[in-house]
Amino acid sequence: MTTYIIDGNNFSDIEGFYCEIDRIMTKGLKFRTGHNLNAFRDILSGGFGFHEADEPIVIRWLSYRKSREDLGDSLMLAILDTIADHNGSGYDCKLELY
Repeated sequence: MTTYIIDGNNFSDIEGFYCEIDRIMTKGLKFRTGHNLNAFRDILSGGFGFHEADEPIVIRWLSYRKSREDLGDSLMLAILDTIADHNGSGYDCKLELY
């Protein structure tokens, strides 16, 4: 099981969040990922460098409160909803908030 660490100290806006996701969850891509929730969902599904499709993952979010303050409740809820896979994409992701 792959563990990813999102550090809220590394970004303060949504573009920075997507850059952090690219940095920690992708490697060796010959294209730029989309910086939106649909692309984030695809990355969570696997096959973009570090974990395979259908492989369970853990996301450990450091400085979560800072991220929530920076991004706002509405956007954070959308991100958390995506991580929780409420739309049924089928990936297995555990979220730990610190």
